[in-house]
Amino acid sequence: MKEKIRCWGTKNPLYQAYHDKEWGVQVHDDRTLFEFLILEGVQAGLSWEIVLNKRESYLKAFDNFDPVKVATYTEKDFERLVGNSGIIRNKLKIRAAITNAKRFLEVQEEYGSFDAYIWGFVNGEQIKHNYSSFADVPTFIQEAEDMGIDLKKRGFKFVGPIICYSFMQAIGMVNDHLTSCFRYDEV
Repeated sequence: MKEKIRCWGTKNPLYQAYHDKEWGVQVHDDRTLFEFLILEGVQAGLSWEIVLNKRESYLKAFDNFDPVKVATYTEKDFERLVGNSGIIRNKLKIRAAITNAKRFLEVQEEYGSFDAYIWGFVNGEQIKHNYSSFADVPTFIQEAEDMGIDLKKRGFKFVGPIICYSFMQAIGMVNDHLTSCFRYDEV
């Protein structure tokens, strides 16, 4: 049987499954959008593989990424998270997750859903690039920069253009699978 060609090679089955089943797939569920918004912010300065390996711990620590629950976290919850060895215990990133939950709920109230708001940056349509090498993939695109500016204006944290672009790739707003990858035409 011929081996599938992927964008990136890894021996980590968790990372491979993420590539094969999630990365670049369009997401319109607000809870999942919140999860990726937080996880992409956590990734800043780290590899996605590190964050992915801690994803299950994050799901438990952050109440399955329920933004309503996370928005009500107190100082006691913050201290609990700082002491949780299963997650990345960066205090700024933990505070940002709590702040972002509050801002997330405000956006939901204004737009009816976070999905309606966030997909507006691409007019509701996936951007499909045609890259044959990761050397061709930019660190961000104009839509990611626009998203970051607007999110920051609304009080979100850890939402610069590079993080926003990674978020866009993760949730399928952008298809940056390489053209040689078996997932390119599937997503």
